[in-house]
Amino acid sequence: MLGEGDKSAAKEVYLEAIRLTERLHRQFLEVVKAELDSHNLDDINNVQSLILYNIGRDELTVGELTNRGYYLGSNVSYNVRKLVENGYLVQERSVHDRRSIRVKLSPKGLVLCDRVDAMFERQVKALVGTGSLEDLNQAANYYRRLERFWISQLDYTARVLERE
Repeated sequence: MLGEGDKSAAKEVYLEAIRLTERLHRQFLEVVKAELDSHNLDDINNVQSLILYNIGRDELTVGELTNRGYYLGSNVSYNVRKLVENGYLVQERSVHDRRSIRVKLSPKGLVLCDRVDAMFERQVKALVGTGSLEDLNQAANYYRRLERFWISQLDYTARVLERE
């Protein structure tokens, strides 16, 4: 059983991990922004370019993109609209369900997707010789465990609310 001092220390470590996760995400978005700036792309932002990258060669509905867990629904809708307006995405009504709208990358979107992929390739190449890949793999494994923990907390909270 943890003593009060142990609980306090555990809480500080937990909160620091959360703060680091937020900072890492913001720093990564800055790296993506720098890549866009290096190509003089000012009609798309870093988040939108990652949405394009995550769509890749697929054809998806906005709901499917949201269900992949990367984005909040309202943010996806706004960003998809901007990506269509700026020519990075093409929208088409589903032939099977006229209420459903599918999106896919336009030729302009495919070019940007390839640029983002090239950025990732450069980053991986820079990591390979440093021994960082093993550390990165361990971190990714822990992030997955933390994700499962947070999902379990959502389930726990939902059960508690149902009882009230």
